[in-house]
Amino acid sequence: MSARHAPQVFHVAEAEIGKTLAAVLRGRMPGVPWSQVQRLVRNRHVLIHGNLSCDEGRRLKEGEVIKVLEHPTAPPAREEDVKIRYVDEYLVVVEKPAGLTSVRHEEERQWKDKRKNAQPTLEDLLPRVLAKRERGDAERKQAKQPWKRLRGRKPQPTPSRTHPVRPVHRLDRETSGLMVFARTVPAERHLGSQFRQHTTYRRYLAIAEGEVAEQTIDLRLIRDRGDGRRGITDDPQLGKSAVTHVTPRERLGDYTLVECRLETGRTHQIRIHLSAKGHPLCGEKVYRQPLFGAPSVDKSGAPRLALHAAELGFEHPFTGEELRFSMPLPADLQKFLARLRKESQA
Repeated sequence: MSARHAPQVFHVAEAEIGKTLAAVLRGRMPGVPWSQVQRLVRNRHVLIHGNLSCDEGRRLKEGEVIKVLEHPTAPPAREEDVKIRYVDEYLVVVEKPAGLTSVRHEEERQWKDKRKNAQPTLEDLLPRVLAKRERGDAERKQAKQPWKRLRGRKPQPTPSRTHPVRPVHRLDRETSGLMVFARTVPAERHLGSQFRQHTTYRRYLAIAEGEVAEQTIDLRLIRDRGDGRRGITDDPQLGKSAVTHVTPRERLGDYTLVECRLETGRTHQIRIHLSAKGHPLCGEKVYRQPLFGAPSVDKSGAPRLALHAAELGFEHPFTGEELRFSMPLPADLQKFLARLRKESQA
């Protein structure tokens, strides 16, 4: 198979559980040689549950969905794609671009650097961005200070050391928006505790299908609803409590721009909650299929998952000061929103 063929979607069957990605693709695409299957994976044509996978040896799990794309996904994010909003010796607040994984999964931490660089995460890029920033600050400071030539040589600035950042929360790969990372162990503990106790402030903007009413969604979330996907349950003994406050901001024909404020912060909470209420997000690829039912069709033409972490607030782990940051919709979602406005007024 070549990249010129139409995309194909495969649901991992029971007999394929535990097999490698390359082996399953080879079996699903008769007549395609191993070399071409391997090139598809390595050249960024394969998604698993909407996430890029360049690991041909990845073992597949029940319920996973494989999509072979017609065109390769965008190249890896670069350091210049990461914008720092605030930094001190305890923490750093950044704007995460869509398409960049927040934190490296535990099973990927032993990967060699070459493999990591092919799929960098924000956790990987941020220390390099900080090191360059600190080095630049040091050079500018030195340039403002008088110095004497010693044997005709200019003293060189001390290079900055790269220190790892410490993640305390995550955003989905396709979600853009604000994130905070700790830079010390005590800060990691303090910030982590705030997220666990749900004392942080998090406001999201999303574009969902249908006419969304103002409401508070209080539905328990479980890791496996019965088909390998996360979902909701009515059983008070199962799952975790999850509460999302939803406020419609603008009706856009068949869609609604909504504001979502998290009272809790569970994995994929907004996506699952709105889908359960019949309003899957535009660009949603995972949570638009009822249990054992057929998935609904996304006709919005969204460039990606229409979800953005627009505001983040928390207590500084050392000073106790209340910090709050906001970030407008990025260009891709602004353009999408403008198109929906125009179409709704036609």
